[in-house]
Amino acid sequence: MVSWASAIAQLSDAEKDSIFINQVEEHREPYKVLHAEPLYIDLIRDLGARKGEKEWNIGLGLTDNLEFDSYEALIEYEWAPVDRLGLEVELPFTFYSPVNGTGRNDIPSNRLNSLKIAAQWSFLVSEPMATSMALGYINEFELSDFRDFGKPFIKGNVYNPFLVVAKRWGNNIHSLLYTGPRIEKTFETGEMRTDYDIHTSIHYMITGTRNFIGAEFNKTVGNRDFDMTIRPQMRLGIADNLLVGIVAGIPVSRENQRLSSFVRLIWEPGHKKH
Repeated sequence: MVSWASAIAQLSDAEKDSIFINQVEEHREPYKVLHAEPLYIDLIRDLGARKGEKEWNIGLGLTDNLEFDSYEALIEYEWAPVDRLGLEVELPFTFYSPVNGTGRNDIPSNRLNSLKIAAQWSFLVSEPMATSMALGYINEFELSDFRDFGKPFIKGNVYNPFLVVAKRWGNNIHSLLYTGPRIEKTFETGEMRTDYDIHTSIHYMITGTRNFIGAEFNKTVGNRDFDMTIRPQMRLGIADNLLVGIVAGIPVSRENQRLSSFVRLIWEPGHKKH
């Protein structure tokens, strides 16, 4: 009897997962595969986005540097004007606070970092392989800080093409690779700097829900330097169309940065409960 009850319980979980995945993917054109989206380096809409999907994000973060603390805030809007194409507009801010006796003039000035616009096209969505792939591009118009705001207004540009590959293993395990060069150009000097990002993540989605736990591994290579931050994270649904993501940051090889934290509030207007 115990063995039979255990088998029924396991079957019940599997059925819940299958039903939930079917409801999210809604076997209709165009096909869409359910993937867990990282919370820190997030995507430009879901992979395989369907026309009419939209989402607001508000993010708040704190990073403990050696000589100052930095507080980041962002507001972004992403939407899908047509099937499989996602667009995004984001305004990221950073504010600084001195620590350990550091003078105010010795830390960076508060700033609206940039005006960020982005696009992402899902060119492969395979239900049999539970795999999706996308190409994207982010363009950041870098703005001067508040101390010298408007001198000039736009001081540089960041070009960031990227590739995304995501796969679901079974019903609960999700993996994702996000990679591409990040080319920063300063207009005044003409100087250019190129870094290469290799971000990977793995998540476990809780049975029958949109909640998950997992981690991102954010890696950047550039100028003979390698930085890596591990970001354990979790996402919780607090309403049908409202999610909250909680992220911790643990640097592995950064010399000037210690622990960090980040919270993302995700609102999906028009999201319908299945």
